Amino acid sequence: MCGACCLGTSPSSSPTWRSIVQVGKKRPIRTLYSKKYGVDLIRYTHGDANTVVYSSNKLDDTIRYLSLTDNKYIRYFPGHTDRVVALSMSPVDDTFISGSLDMTIRLWDLRSPNCQGLTNPLGKPVCSYDPEGLIFAAGVDSEAIKLYDLRSFDKGPFASFETLFSRVCEWTGLKFSRDGKQILISTNGGAIRILDAFNGSVLHTFSGYNNSKGISLEACFTPDSDFVMIGSEDGRVHVWSTESGMKIAVLDGKHSGPINTLQFNPKYMTFASACSNMAFWLPCVGD
Repeated sequence: MCGACCLGTSPSSSPTWRSIVQVGKKRPIRTLYSKKYGVDLIRYTHGDANTVVYSSNKLDDTIRYLSLTDNKYIRYFPGHTDRVVALSMSPVDDTFISGSLDMTIRLWDLRSPNCQGLTNPLGKPVCSYDPEGLIFAAGVDSEAIKLYDLRSFDKGPFASFETLFSRVCEWTGLKFSRDGKQILISTNGGAIRILDAFNGSVLHTFSGYNNSKGISLEACFTPDSDFVMIGSEDGRVHVWSTESGMKIAVLDGKHSGPINTLQFNPKYMTFASACSNMAFWLPCVGD
């Protein structure tokens, strides 16, 4: 989500198209097909709502840089030898990072097809930039957090935290809060966790939502970092306070299936949730 528009992929195990939906509108503005390569992770580029980078789920593991205005590829980023499972765009410039099942994390620049840096975290990675764009965090093999400085990326992590909770599911996503103080770990199990970004300690564990089938459910912070939200197998959205750790709401969006994607708008007080259909949410203002 870039603020005014939201991107969605086809509702299948092997998505082949992307739809651009304008906030407040019921129909897609445009549908773009990628039948040859398939579509998996999609990210808007920094400061440009007309271009995206995305990973494929067919043919190869090259990342592609696409213009949404004319549906033409601007650049290709080859290098990964297995499926890309993490993709994060810098909040301050034209660099991005990708994590793959080939057990590598790569640093890229939109202006060059060549990999700008590579590290081997020794496990399946999930990764994300911090809000300042100075460091990134990598979750490795669902058991450790490693912090890297972008200025010395190839030298390895400057800090590592081993998590002490038992591994009963896989980590499927990692995000920083907007204030940079917390890290949110999404999983394919029945619990998500918030960690202290400075020492790796567990601040809260959020559970009590349905995910019996082990689906990868995306969780997110609200822009003020005060709440965490996640969809569930039964089509509901669960909301917790990051301060108290208490669940404060369960929202029913009438979804027909599991909500595997949820994104809060970075500019407006709205968020989007999606299964095979997409729902836009607005605040309810009382008298």
